Amino acid sequence: MSQCQCQGIESVFDQRLAATQLERVRRRGALKSTRFLIEALRARGVQDRTLLDIGGGVGIVHHELLASGAKEATDVDASSAYVHTAKSEAERRGLAGRVRYDHGNFLDLARGVPPADIVTLDRVICCFDDMQGLVAASAEKARILYGLVYPRDVWWTRLGIRLMNLSRRIRGDTFHVFSHGTEAVEAVLHAKGLVRTYHREAGLWQVAVFSREGATA
Repeated sequence: MSQCQCQGIESVFDQRLAATQLERVRRRGALKSTRFLIEALRARGVQDRTLLDIGGGVGIVHHELLASGAKEATDVDASSAYVHTAKSEAERRGLAGRVRYDHGNFLDLARGVPPADIVTLDRVICCFDDMQGLVAASAEKARILYGLVYPRDVWWTRLGIRLMNLSRRIRGDTFHVFSHGTEAVEAVLHAKGLVRTYHREAGLWQVAVFSREGATA
């Protein structure tokens, strides 16, 4: 991810937005796509497993999986506001001792991030220009399961993203959203020994879970 994109993330995903999203989660629960991801991972077993939540936002994925029996989690996020909010919510839920929080670009930090049984990226790869680098580096961390939510690969989603980026550019916003093709994403994961075992669509988003070949799911 470019330095400009990192700065854009800090600007867009600020404390105000984090507070708004956390309030929504507390009132209404996770978004449908996130809920599908959590449910799919639970169905494949999270008990006593470790989790790496990349771009964890306000923390809903790792909070829910820890509450469902996951042993411990690491959250890596490029937004300092999201890291602060997720950490505060973990403390409120009594989960603070089981979560490590790292702030920064995952590609810059990856070498120091330990592998995990489960790796999740909920609406994250659309924020990265270097999709191949992100997916490859994160896939290498996944011992058993790899779950992600990203935009559906259809013409109207791609058009919507282009219009969104045009609007941001007109306003002088440096943040950019990317539309990465499903085949391209899955080709990287397959090359890393991961096979898709779950797929579901939810509005603008697609939810997929991959399993490590030869691993016990």
